[in-house]
Amino acid sequence: MKARLLHSLFILNLLIFAEFVLSDAPSKDIRALKEQSMMSVLYQQTSAERLAGSIQTFKAAKLALNEALKDPTWTALPGQKNFNNKKPAIIVDVDETVLDNTAYEARMIIDGTKYPEGWIGWANEAVATAVPGAKDFLSYAHSKGITIFYITNRVAELKEATQKNLTKLGIPWDESKETILMRGEKNWGIDKGPRRRLVGDQYRVLLIAGDNLGDFVDAKDNNLSFLDRKEIVTKYSEYWGTKWFLFQNITYGDWEGSLYNFDYSLSPNETHQARLNALQPSR
Repeated sequence: MKARLLHSLFILNLLIFAEFVLSDAPSKDIRALKEQSMMSVLYQQTSAERLAGSIQTFKAAKLALNEALKDPTWTALPGQKNFNNKKPAIIVDVDETVLDNTAYEARMIIDGTKYPEGWIGWANEAVATAVPGAKDFLSYAHSKGITIFYITNRVAELKEATQKNLTKLGIPWDESKETILMRGEKNWGIDKGPRRRLVGDQYRVLLIAGDNLGDFVDAKDNNLSFLDRKEIVTKYSEYWGTKWFLFQNITYGDWEGSLYNFDYSLSPNETHQARLNALQPSR
């Protein structure tokens, strides 16, 4: 009798422990998600280094713009031809190049959510701040009579909110023509190449700015392994810092997708293993 009672108590305790472990699993996943993102978001939001890098890049871009205006043979769009008599334009990405969304990233960490949860709501608030140096640079370009094209992979339903956010920050955009080109408009997909070429059909592109390799090259050259993406960067080495300007964004981007072969359906354990596999402890 006593042995059966002890056995029953053991089984009961085992079940309670198992229930506790299983019920705690989601919270452990959330904690892991928070820790994985927290340092990168803190770097973007708090580091003096990120601030300095952003200001530095926009200042260099302004100097390059001055050189481009003096050189009628200058184009930042590979393969662009017959552009001598076209009006000048620049192409810039929006998120983490002009608009700073790190407050949204911070919300996800605090709330234990994951993109795209809350993204549409955040963007519709139109409260993103400006990336340091962006307003000064874009205002300068506008004062020189340069048309600014914003090529973004924000979905088309966020167009009005994006316009509103730029306006609130005093960042110039041309209301007389379509200069904010959204994903989902005119059957445009996530590849920005067709939109860049559309701009190049009408304008001489002096400069391109973004935070992701896909802001500069087509998807076929972006959606590759991280090693192949580095080779693409080297292929266009003469563009970086003269005609192409990249802004640091360590919170998200295709750099991460390249670690998983762009398969975002992987489990947390699988993504963790892919990250471990990508580490390079020796040359």
